[in-house]
Amino acid sequence: MSVLIHFSIFPTDKGTSVSPYVARALRIIRKSGLPYQLGPMSTAVEGEWAAVMAVVERCFGELQKDCDRIYMTLQMDYRKGAENRIEGKIKSVEEKLK
Repeated sequence: MSVLIHFSIFPTDKGTSVSPYVARALRIIRKSGLPYQLGPMSTAVEGEWAAVMAVVERCFGELQKDCDRIYMTLQMDYRKGAENRIEGKIKSVEEKLK
């Protein structure tokens, strides 16, 4: 099962700049070994359901250590048998723009 998520997580009780907290979550995503792509408002992560959801849970647990309020969004797309969708979906659209 291949899932592709767009995931955003940050505290709402730490002021206007939350990039240090986003970086903490991104370290967890990087260490997971799953394909990912950082964007300006979210990070795309691709993999098997259990592995992707475990990363989301670890990110939440990391921020929960010292944040009293956490905002998180998660969008998911499942496509049976599909791989390399982070790059493939973008490439497909860009080819159609030619």
